[in-house]
Amino acid sequence: MKDGKAWIGDEVFDEDAQETGIVTDVRDGLYLLRPLGGGGPEWQAPRPDRLKVTVPREERAW
Repeated sequence: MKDGKAWIGDEVFDEDAQETGIVTDVRDGLYLLRPLGGGGPEWQAPRPDRLKVTVPREERAW
């Protein structure tokens, strides 16, 4: 997390898409997420306030 918001590497639940994913990029306020297991389409989350961090990057097993 960065300043209390989801950030690159965080596992999040996207309340709009009703999906769990990993934040892979942030550009101009637009968040790009990939599925947890990989192997699926990435999606954009334009509303970071609707992303809830489920596992911060620091706690994820690499």
